[in-house]
Amino acid sequence: MKKTTILFDLDGTLLPMEQEVFVRVYFQELAFKLAAYGFDVTALPENLWAGVGAMACNDGSCSNEEAFWRKFSQIYGEDVRDYAPIFDDFYANEFNRAKAVCQVTPKAKEAVHCLKEMGYRVVLATNPIFPAVGTRSRIAWTGLTAEDFAYMSCYENSTYAKPEPKFFQEVLDRIGCTAEECLMVGNDVEEDGAAREVGLEVFFLTDCLINQKGEDISRFPQGSWEDLMDYIKTHN
Repeated sequence: MKKTTILFDLDGTLLPMEQEVFVRVYFQELAFKLAAYGFDVTALPENLWAGVGAMACNDGSCSNEEAFWRKFSQIYGEDVRDYAPIFDDFYANEFNRAKAVCQVTPKAKEAVHCLKEMGYRVVLATNPIFPAVGTRSRIAWTGLTAEDFAYMSCYENSTYAKPEPKFFQEVLDRIGCTAEECLMVGNDVEEDGAAREVGLEVFFLTDCLINQKGEDISRFPQGSWEDLMDYIKTHN
């Protein structure tokens, strides 16, 4: 079946980065922000990871947003939800300092614009563990905008997270596509490779490849941005 839609991961794909470095700077900036509101910065990283874990284990019964704040409320008490606007303000402002440790490339923006000019619908299927405001900030670092995408996953509109295959099915349902119509482009063999379990073809962008389990991916399409564009042009 002819492909009509290209799904892109964000971190490590459209936005090249060393994930550990990015997370460290991101958490440092957030801790500095929240310290002014009385949060114990030494315990904060562990508690943030607990919130991320709650989203990673979400079973579809609530949004990832609710899963995060439910876990955070168990740790800090229900009143912690009052700080949600502070978090949003962080993602719109101080969070942008983390761009400095990303390896932004114009190739991502060029590829998205080229694919749209070729008639493809482009979707952002990023791991939905950030609020929309944080996702919009990270998109902006690439030189793109949220409006460049027909759909953008975030923790408000998602009830699963990678590497749960149901996340990808949820995206397909949201955009009204079958798996056969779409190509998933990502850099994480486990997280993005899970898309194969719902029938999606996956292209692994190798610039910032993550393959923690050492899976043999030689049989799958993979390579650079140039390789991706060549693959799409010759296989569709």
